[in-house]
Amino acid sequence: MIDPISIGLALSGIQKAVKMVKQASQTVDDVASLGPVLGRYFTAKDVAVKAVTEAKKSNNASNMGAAIEIEMALEQTRQFESELQMLFMQAGKVDVWNKIKSRAGEMDKADKYAEQAAKDRAKKQKEEQEEFFLIALIIVLVVVLGYVGYLFVQESVDYAKKNSHSVHHRS
Repeated sequence: MIDPISIGLALSGIQKAVKMVKQASQTVDDVASLGPVLGRYFTAKDVAVKAVTEAKKSNNASNMGAAIEIEMALEQTRQFESELQMLFMQAGKVDVWNKIKSRAGEMDKADKYAEQAAKDRAKKQKEEQEEFFLIALIIVLVVVLGYVGYLFVQESVDYAKKNSHSVHHRS
């Protein structure tokens, strides 16, 4: 379940970042100087996206309400990003915007690949542990059965020795 504090932080993080970018864009002459502020904005957006994803996975009604709130905030971010793109265009920096979007896509892809690789490693480790425990169980079973078999044979030999009559051959 998403905790309300995380939701509130995600929403307020987006709102603060948008406000900071809008204020900074009015006072700076070069969009390149917006870099640090834009970084905060996209970090806040990422936190909100993760909160939405978590809320959507849950069937809890209150989580769906939170997801709606966050989704609406994300819609505002999409609109803001259109304005931001226009700002780059007006500054003659469309190529910079395109590179930013391309790099972000590449980084997202790399993050997904790393996440999948981590899941695959964890799955493989779990399978190896299960295999180890199965082999250990088989070894213990073989040892126990071997010991029981040895005791059975030993008892049979002892019984045979006790109950056998020695036969002397006369020559």
